[in-house]
Amino acid sequence: MVDPQDFSCLEACQACQAACLQCAAACLEEEDPATMKDCIKLDLDCAAVCALAADAIARDSDFTPAICALCADICDTCADECEQYDMPHCEVCAEACRRCADACREMAGDLEEEDD
Repeated sequence: MVDPQDFSCLEACQACQAACLQCAAACLEEEDPATMKDCIKLDLDCAAVCALAADAIARDSDFTPAICALCADICDTCADECEQYDMPHCEVCAEACRRCADACREMAGDLEEEDD
């Protein structure tokens, strides 16, 4: 069972995964999707690591701190990329990425402190 304290990070990861997938799909529908190549690639990478982080949290994996730290880094990179575009789907994605990065950093720190 997921600890209620950890549940907010799990939810942030799931919300970010969905936002990233929606952003990638929307980018492909833009007038010139080739210009959105980096955004699309980062969206897909971010969605994948968010899914991995959510899964790790749900099963109380010993690797959760490392996975969450990686997730936070990728979420920040994805948010940086999305913030370069003035499109609603990129704005929503960037916000979800920032929330997820914050939650994952907190989760990684909390779990690392427990191990000490």
